[in-house]
Amino acid sequence: MKYYLIAGEASGDLHASHLMQAIRERDAEADFRYIGGEMMLAQGGFQVRAYQSLAYMGFVPVIVHLPDILKGMKECRRDILEWKPDVLILVDYPGFNLGIAKYVKKYAPEIPVFYYIAPKIWAWKEWRMKRIRRDVDRIFSILPFEVDYFRNRHNYEIDYVGNPTVDEITLYQKSHQADFPHFIEKNGLDERPVIALLAGSRRQEIRDNLRHMLQAVQPLMEQYQIVIAGAPGIDQMYYSQWTKGFSVRVLYGQTYPILQHSTAALVTSGTATLETALFHVPQVVCYYLNAAWFYRFLRYVLVKTPFISLVNLIAGREVVKELVGSDMSATNARNELLRILPGGEGRETMLEDYNEVVRRLGEPGAPGRAAQYMIARLKDINR
Repeated sequence: MKYYLIAGEASGDLHASHLMQAIRERDAEADFRYIGGEMMLAQGGFQVRAYQSLAYMGFVPVIVHLPDILKGMKECRRDILEWKPDVLILVDYPGFNLGIAKYVKKYAPEIPVFYYIAPKIWAWKEWRMKRIRRDVDRIFSILPFEVDYFRNRHNYEIDYVGNPTVDEITLYQKSHQADFPHFIEKNGLDERPVIALLAGSRRQEIRDNLRHMLQAVQPLMEQYQIVIAGAPGIDQMYYSQWTKGFSVRVLYGQTYPILQHSTAALVTSGTATLETALFHVPQVVCYYLNAAWFYRFLRYVLVKTPFISLVNLIAGREVVKELVGSDMSATNARNELLRILPGGEGRETMLEDYNEVVRRLGEPGAPGRAAQYMIARLKDINR
């Protein structure tokens, strides 16, 4: 069968590449055409465009590059109609992908539209549900709580296939033994236990959060060594604006090794909170917003969820402490960190609660289950 995939960012490229591999294992005749990145390219098929030419986030970058985005969307629409795939598989990136889904449903309604890694309408932009219902034939979810959300709130059935982060960390742990002496020797560290700082992947997140994180851990620097997980595309000079005067190390491309050998962590929201939990590292979730009014606007007008971390959303309750907006201060972060360091009253409870999160996520094998479900549905459609 012919599969057309669209991934618009690095994480989508990673997850789509694993899905492609799983599809090929089940469909020897699979033919791929896609917008994606290097990881998808390594799986073969034909790359119509590199996602980087379309991946702009934020109001100003999108406006500046709007002609390129519109041109890319036009090329993608035309390419889909000319190639006539057996299925269109959209991977996250809802701003672009929902526009493509609308076009395909209007001009090529015979092409099924599948969504792998659904738009997070449970958090905000719930109005997109109308477009999903109209233009998307099936959602293959990687978050267990989405099943109840779509089914009970919107009467829309979806498939939960498992979470690919479980696969990635399980594979890493099987192939990398926890060798702390080797880790510290490789990175020029000493034998003190590690506190990890995961301050985000974007410059604004790092700017807003890292200075508070560093101030929080400063009194602990004699007992612990502080390691920052460097984000791809953010150079050492940018971090040095905030780390000057602090005894810390920035390590690139080693988020999993850092977490594997950490005693505790301060983490911004996002997938990093889930990764930290799957490594069973107690954490405090930190997300500073300078403008208190903007935080209140987000919290009570735009954002529809009681939590911002995937850990708490999956558990359905507070497992990890979230310090958001004006609550994120050096003092508050330090006090919460002390609760989850060895000897702290909250450490064992959090570690036990992580087990419930792992249980809800389910076993590894998300890409394989997604591929299996997709192929089965396509066979039913084609009967």
